[in-house]
Amino acid sequence: MSHEPVTAKTWIMGVLNCTPDSFYDGGARPTVEAAVAWARQMIDDGADIIDVGGESTRPGSVPVGEAEQIRRTVPVIAGIRTFWDGPISIDTTRAGVAAKAIEAGATWINDISALEDDPGMVTLAAETCVNLVLMHMQGAPGTMQVAPRYGDVVEEVAEFLEERAAFAYSYGVFQENIVLDPGIGFGKTLEHNLAILRHLDRFTSFGCPVLIGASRKSFIGAITGEEVSDRLEGSLATAVWASLRGARIVRVHDVRATRRALDVLWAIRQAR
Repeated sequence: MSHEPVTAKTWIMGVLNCTPDSFYDGGARPTVEAAVAWARQMIDDGADIIDVGGESTRPGSVPVGEAEQIRRTVPVIAGIRTFWDGPISIDTTRAGVAAKAIEAGATWINDISALEDDPGMVTLAAETCVNLVLMHMQGAPGTMQVAPRYGDVVEEVAEFLEERAAFAYSYGVFQENIVLDPGIGFGKTLEHNLAILRHLDRFTSFGCPVLIGASRKSFIGAITGEEVSDRLEGSLATAVWASLRGARIVRVHDVRATRRALDVLWAIRQAR
C-alpha cells in the first residue's frame, strides 16, 4: 500500500465472511453466488478493499483446516475478480490458503497471527509482493478473551507490531507493503481496547499504514449495552475516531453507512 499523508481519505475494508459461525453474519451467505453478490454490493456501497475469510476468529472459535478454507474462499475471490480489479484480501494465517487465494486474484494477506502461525507465510509474502496486514493478538481465538492481561497495553502491542514488521523486513517484505493492526478485541478487555484507540498515534508513528477493525465488536456492546445486531452507531463512532487519529484503513461490516460517515468527515477536514 503506497504511503499517503494522514489527510488522505481513509480506506474502507469490507468484511466478507465465508463462514457458518462468524460472530455477526456467519452463515448469511452460504453459497459462492451469494458471497460474490455481497462483495459486489459492498463495492457499490464504497468499499476500497474486500476482505475474504473462511475461518471465524471470534472468541471461542475453533480452527478450520486449509482445505476447507480454500473451498470456502478461493471460488469467491475468483468470482469477484470477474468484475472488479480492486484490492482483495485473504484473511488467513495459513500460507497454503494464501497461496491459492493469490492465484485466484487476492492481492493482500490479512494475517491475524502476524506471521507466527505458519513459517511459510513470510516467504510467500516476500515472493509475491502482496500487501501484508500484521495484527496483534494475545493468545488464540478460542481462549483469547478468558483473562487478557497487560502491564501497559499500548506499549506492549506497539512493541510486538514493531518486532513483527522487522521480522517481515528481514525476509524481504518491503515496508510499503506492511499494514499494522493493533487487534481490537483480540485478547483485550474494554479498557485495553479504549486505551489503544485513544493512543492510535503510537501505532501510526512507525510509518506503516494502520488498520482498525472494531466493527460491531463486544467492547461497543459493553459501552452501549446493545447486542451485536444493534451496534452500528458505536461502530461508526469508532471508525470516525480512528480516521481522525490517523488510521488509513477501517475494517467494517456496514460499508454504506461507514462510507457516508467518512465522506462527511472528509468534507469537513478539506474545508477551507
